[in-house]
Amino acid sequence: MLEGGSFFHHGDSFAMMRGGHLDIAVLGAFQVAANGDLANWHTGAPDAIPAVGGAMDLAVGAKKVFITTDHVTKQGEPKIVAELSYPVTGKKCVDRIYTDLCVIDVTKDGLKVIEKVEGLSFDELQALTGATL
Repeated sequence: MLEGGSFFHHGDSFAMMRGGHLDIAVLGAFQVAANGDLANWHTGAPDAIPAVGGAMDLAVGAKKVFITTDHVTKQGEPKIVAELSYPVTGKKCVDRIYTDLCVIDVTKDGLKVIEKVEGLSFDELQALTGATL
């Protein structure tokens, strides 16, 4: 291990998550709803193996949840949606979304675009998003 590194038992990691000792969790997502609901463990596909792991603990245990994801799926479907169509990992838990196209804050008033890639208009971004920005 490199100097300054640390490790601990996985049981301790769950105590940290469940005890509210994490300031920020950075997670991936299949979908994020406009109200901050998160789906990141199962798409509902019949051949997929559902395995929530610690994602649910992170989603509800961290003080802030940041999502990193592509803006759309490989099929071109929006990953930021009005309502989830996949099983829920956490309700109203997402604070910020980082995609390959923009950064969005989830606020009580809705989704707020903080920044977007150069050359992409707001209307183009909105057309690629399944919820109102």
